[in-house]
Amino acid sequence: MSEPLDTIIIGAGTAGLAALREVRKRTSRFLIVNDGPWGTTCARVGCMPSKTLIEAANAFHRRHAFEEFGIRGGDALSADIPAVLQRVRALRDDFVAGVMKATDNLGHASISGRATLLGPGTVDIDGKVYQANSIVIATGSRPKVPEEWLAFGDRMLTTDTLFEQASLGPRIAVVGMGAIGVELSQALARLGLQVAAFSTGDTLAGLSDPGLNEELAALLKKDMVLHTGEPAELREVAGGIEVSSGPNRVVVDQVIAAMGRTPNIEHLGLETLGVPLDKRGLPQVDPKTLQVGNLRVFMPGDANTQVPLLHEAADEGHIAGMNAMADTPTRFQRRTPLAIVFCDPNIATVGQRLDDLDPACTVTGTVGFADQGRARAALYNHGRLLVHADKTTGRLLGAELCAPDGEHLAHLLALAIHRELTVQCLLGMPFYHPTLEEGLRTALRDVARQLPDGSASDLATCAGLGVPALD
Repeated sequence: MSEPLDTIIIGAGTAGLAALREVRKRTSRFLIVNDGPWGTTCARVGCMPSKTLIEAANAFHRRHAFEEFGIRGGDALSADIPAVLQRVRALRDDFVAGVMKATDNLGHASISGRATLLGPGTVDIDGKVYQANSIVIATGSRPKVPEEWLAFGDRMLTTDTLFEQASLGPRIAVVGMGAIGVELSQALARLGLQVAAFSTGDTLAGLSDPGLNEELAALLKKDMVLHTGEPAELREVAGGIEVSSGPNRVVVDQVIAAMGRTPNIEHLGLETLGVPLDKRGLPQVDPKTLQVGNLRVFMPGDANTQVPLLHEAADEGHIAGMNAMADTPTRFQRRTPLAIVFCDPNIATVGQRLDDLDPACTVTGTVGFADQGRARAALYNHGRLLVHADKTTGRLLGAELCAPDGEHLAHLLALAIHRELTVQCLLGMPFYHPTLEEGLRTALRDVARQLPDGSASDLATCAGLGVPALD
């Protein structure tokens, strides 16, 4: 048998490509193997095509504000759904082409095929056995669909198939109102389709605060029918697919399953690693090293189910790739948690959630955007922001928001939390007028009122004027 390779990377998604980048810096004795399409979930069927669809939907939806702005003729506009989907695919294909460049010059070091583990250092790829000093398992995930729903054929859609449709509707049901379900249901409704959305739970888009959930639900119901609290059941009826949830019933042409994702670990051979597996068949993975047990095996990205987000998958691939080539794995300090949902208004959670904090040691500030100056000027005046801080030190701990342009507020908050800044420190920084960030300042002032008095020698104590147009 030939000399073992330094590493084998299984999977060429975001995590696998990030691992590949680090491995290639250190050795030429590697393989990357991928089963299925190359080009990453994000670029092909995830983040990028969905955001392209959302941009088209929000552009068309903006016509409803034209009259108030004094712009006439918006009623004459129409959405050409086939043309919208064609643009989504065209832009998607361009994104995928860019991703493919990461592996197009690897020659025999990249293989299309199915990898099966035979042990901690042995991999079978379509019948050929390879030995490696380390293995990176980055097999990603796929949409969950109940097996009985597959009987509906091409009328049952997921993100893997939605963007390939020549057209849609006109009647669509979306089952599952996590991040993906909320984004897609609102986008399709804003493009003029009749959308009914269903959620087994009462929380939407990962929000934990009941008030924010109520606010988001009320806003979504302006665009679509929304049913929560009961599981959805499907059956074939004359004229389409009947979706029922408790007493609610609707007949639709197509159903989008947005019920989360499941890791691609079937027939992977994880049981050959000799480590305990949980009820899902997954080993325990150290989040700071991405190592499985004490083996020379690393499992980054969606495959480990810890934080299925692209920026986390990229970080984890980086960690796994470096540690796969190291004598002793390095324990990396992970980034501040940040999750964003690109509905309107944006949803975001940053840092620690209130449920994970000690109420006796935490204070929360809030601001609503209904009367916020810049939000009113843009007719984006809806939503709310919550900010959590340590009661003694004033250090910012976390935030949750349903707010206009919340993606930018969320990044600002994530930077502040990561740098362990205090509320007083942030209030001493400049806030330009008029901006949506002034809403954040209002929430920070609300927190500051609940904290011990700080220094009077800086501008952190500069209070608001009590005039919405100026604050």
